[in-house]
Amino acid sequence: MNSTLTIPLFPLKAVLFPGGFLPLRVFEPRYLDMVSDCLKNERGIGVVLISEGSETGDAANTHDIGTLAKIDYWHKRADGLLGVTLSGEQRFKIIERDIKSNQLIIAEVELLPEASEQPVDEEHRLLVDMLQQIISQLEPPFTKLKPDYGSSNWVSARLVELLPLELTDKQKLLMMDDVQKRMHEITGLLHQLDII
Repeated sequence: MNSTLTIPLFPLKAVLFPGGFLPLRVFEPRYLDMVSDCLKNERGIGVVLISEGSETGDAANTHDIGTLAKIDYWHKRADGLLGVTLSGEQRFKIIERDIKSNQLIIAEVELLPEASEQPVDEEHRLLVDMLQQIISQLEPPFTKLKPDYGSSNWVSARLVELLPLELTDKQKLLMMDDVQKRMHEITGLLHQLDII
């Protein structure tokens, strides 16, 4: 039986995987309160891709699979907004959601097991080379990533986060339990985009 948690959701036009970083600017009162509460009580936040709606205003509809994240770093930005960096910890599936009066979504979620670990096979060495090149050009917080270029799970997750893929494709890849299938899908998408 997988464990369940009750967490606030952060509906975004972004997809985060376990092991990844997501820098954000926070300005809406409901999310400022959420960040403050999560820091004070050391609670996680559920990052979910919006399926319909907006990041601001009324609560958006979201996909059911997301990633539990913790606040890795926060600071007040020069523009007066709050900057936070979330780090992905574990995928989850939403069981039930409740929209509060301030439009913050609180959800009961079931934590999903990690995709089984598999080494990168020779067929996908090109993806590793591409990822190494991308990461070498990144700035913080991505310079804090702990590379695991031998892991298909780690390589595929970072590529999905960092490549300019359609959000619906990123979500589909997040939902996959089979890491080799995810690597094949990424290769196919890169061929379609003429990147490889």
